[in-house]
Amino acid sequence: MPELPDLEIFSRNLHRRLSGRQLKEITVRNSKKLNVPVTELKETLESQKLTSVSRTGKELYFGFENGAVLGLHLMLKGELHLFTDGDSRKHTIVELVFKDGTHFSLTDFQGMARATLNPEADHTPDALSEAINQEFFKRIFASRKATVKNVLLDQHIIRGIGNAYADEILWEAGISPFSAANKIPEAKLRDLAKAVRHVLENAVKQISKADPTIISGELRDFLRIHTTKKTHSPSGVPILIDKTGARKTYYTQEQEIFN
Repeated sequence: MPELPDLEIFSRNLHRRLSGRQLKEITVRNSKKLNVPVTELKETLESQKLTSVSRTGKELYFGFENGAVLGLHLMLKGELHLFTDGDSRKHTIVELVFKDGTHFSLTDFQGMARATLNPEADHTPDALSEAINQEFFKRIFASRKATVKNVLLDQHIIRGIGNAYADEILWEAGISPFSAANKIPEAKLRDLAKAVRHVLENAVKQISKADPTIISGELRDFLRIHTTKKTHSPSGVPILIDKTGARKTYYTQEQEIFN
């Protein structure tokens, strides 16, 4: 599943490739999760110029000159495609055709990816916003007995952090993922806030360096803890794996537990 750093790079590359192009046609091939009638989507967006592509949380926002926004959420298995051959890709959710012949599509063989016209404003802070600091975590964690990893993954508390990067962030902060959020001392909350920004910003740099034009998929070779390719952390401590349902947590005994 693409996470915040992947989507940040996707948005930058799609903005560079598509902004300024005029939309000729939008086709919805799976409308189960569309929030408006297809006719309304077409009337709102067709013939409009695309002015921006940006990321917010785990969604991509396509902004048009009339002020309308098309939000795309890839969910677990969504993929993005740019092409000019005119043949639709398999399992297409939505396809945009621009007047210069460029095609862009969102596909998902599970059918879970969704398109939304003019998504409602979400005031939950993005993981890379300035609001994510020590005071934020102090306020948010104060009344929460849930494990710190579960809190980090809650998109209603902080947007954009997924499973892999939660493990990376907590390892860098030296906090066990099984710690109770309300038991973590203030000094560690400062470390956590720093780790959120450093891990995510570094991942953006690493992905951009490895594949400057990427618009789909995920790159994980640079991860230090959440990886099957390594058995020990950078400091030489064995990486442990705990499985809860379909989710795996990667951690080491270097991380302090607070309960």
